[in-house]
Amino acid sequence: MKTNLFSSFILSLACLILFSGVYSSIIWGIAQFTPHQGKGEVLKVNQREVGFAKVGQNFNQIKYFQGRPSAVNYNAAGSGGSNKAYSNPDYQAFIRARIDTFLKYNSTIQKKQIPIELLTASGSGLDPHISPAGAEVQISRIARARNLSEAKIKDLVHKSIEQPLLGFLGKSQINVLALNIELDKLK
Repeated sequence: MKTNLFSSFILSLACLILFSGVYSSIIWGIAQFTPHQGKGEVLKVNQREVGFAKVGQNFNQIKYFQGRPSAVNYNAAGSGGSNKAYSNPDYQAFIRARIDTFLKYNSTIQKKQIPIELLTASGSGLDPHISPAGAEVQISRIARARNLSEAKIKDLVHKSIEQPLLGFLGKSQINVLALNIELDKLK
């Protein structure tokens, strides 16, 4: 009995040291060789921090591109999805409300043209990217709100497209925060 108890204690202590101390130190050390030392990429405008490049932001003014909705109100401390099935009546009502709101502000778009990503939250609720199609359906609204030509905004959208890793891993996407920062620079 004493042998088993002592062995269990030693194993627990070894695991505590290995997984809490050694493993964490190794990961921290590896992070020091990454571009931002594991702290995330902070985007700045005029030397002022405006947000993290890899965390979705809430843009609720019509003059900005909107990203994916968030099930956690864009709170990076508690990421997660809604966990409601598509068949859930509350979820369906929620999606219908998002469709109605989108169509209200994007009057040149038909319901079938709305990309699903603009209506549903990602699994983390913090996805900072939308597809090029998700940005293109918003161009008309933003052009009207900013009194700019659609061609100028469309050109900005096309310049903001991030290509898949190595040209084939993933899909083309646009970081909404970075796009909106560039949008504010347009005159």
